Amino acid sequence: MPVPPTPRAGSRPRPAWRTPTVWRIALSAGFADLGYQSVLAGFPLFLVLALHQPAWEYGLASGLSYGGGAVFSLAGGRLGDRLGHRRVALVGNALIPLLSLCGLVANPAWAVGLLTGGWWARNFRSPSRRAMLVEAVPRAEERSAAFGFLHALDVGGGALAGVAVLGAVAAGLPYRWIFLATVVPLVASTLCLALVQDVGRQPLDPVRPAEPSTEPSREPASRAPEEEAPEPPGARALLGAAALYGFTLYSVGFPVLAVAGPKHRVVAGLGAFLVLQGVSSATGYLLGGRLGRTPAAQFARLGLLGYLLGGLGAGLVAAAAGARLGLGPLYLGVALIGLGLGVVETLEPTAMAVLTRTERTGRGMGALSAARSVGTLVGNVVMGLLFAQGIDAAFAYAAAVGVLAGAVVLSAVPGLAAWERRALRPAGPR
Repeated sequence: MPVPPTPRAGSRPRPAWRTPTVWRIALSAGFADLGYQSVLAGFPLFLVLALHQPAWEYGLASGLSYGGGAVFSLAGGRLGDRLGHRRVALVGNALIPLLSLCGLVANPAWAVGLLTGGWWARNFRSPSRRAMLVEAVPRAEERSAAFGFLHALDVGGGALAGVAVLGAVAAGLPYRWIFLATVVPLVASTLCLALVQDVGRQPLDPVRPAEPSTEPSREPASRAPEEEAPEPPGARALLGAAALYGFTLYSVGFPVLAVAGPKHRVVAGLGAFLVLQGVSSATGYLLGGRLGRTPAAQFARLGLLGYLLGGLGAGLVAAAAGARLGLGPLYLGVALIGLGLGVVETLEPTAMAVLTRTERTGRGMGALSAARSVGTLVGNVVMGLLFAQGIDAAFAYAAAVGVLAGAVVLSAVPGLAAWERRALRPAGPR
């Protein structure tokens, strides 16, 4: 009988959550970002520099895309709970290539409309794709690593998009061909999702001790239903912080325009996009499983390393632009924004999965995406208007609201810690 090979000394076994299903969902995310992030990286330059439109029009276009997407996020999450998340995710993902057509028209209104339509399709599928990952990883303590892995491949695709667009623009290729080529990875993204089997709803393990106990009395399942799982607090704080974070500069076009500056340094601006995406991707991959296993720990790191750190990065961009410190400090600020973004995109859905019931996972993810979208509806318009006053004014605003988002989510930590103690307390005799 063959003997299984002995693992090499120092080698780590593959994590149990990294299943073929998780790989397919994450690869779908990577191909999707490789496609639409190429458009997002080049669109502000296309609209402002090629079509000669003011920066506030880009802010308005981003606001329409994100703000209108709130309705599609809510609808997608609810329909996913009713009709099945795989089906809804496939429909939305298949319509994202609408934004690939925006470079084929010279009319700014049509270009914005096509970009917006594709982005709304992306919002429609996002809650269901997140819910699919939650269903594929039922153990709560493994979900932050899984969402970090998803974010790493997701934004890793965006980083590759930055490299591709940077090379294409430097080579003088027209924007219409750059954007049209993104149909290929977007189709590949939909094919990856189509290969995912319908996982179905599984019982989710909302919270467990850091060291699992063998004592039956410590298992939350031994409690009566009303004692077993009291509704965890923090959902409103999480949604409020997500909306406030949306009020900042979630549209990555603004860092691109900030680094490009009045001198229209196109290559430098696309370099900022690459820095933001690369740092964000590395953060999700390297730190995803180390950002806390319990909701209270996750909220604390979300507030400190996510929102507050992102606000600090925006403040550095504002200071560097105002004092004309050069590209180095600007890139450092953008890197801090990317680090904060990696933490936020990993921990927001991880925390929401704990704060919602199993049968309402899609609604919870839809509400999270909608809160972000409502914030960006206002935030991108405000950023666009402030950009006309100066880059420093726009990013100072972003820094202030990022700090406020951190304060909101940190305010929920004591209540979550108390809820965890109640959930893990041994049940008394009945």
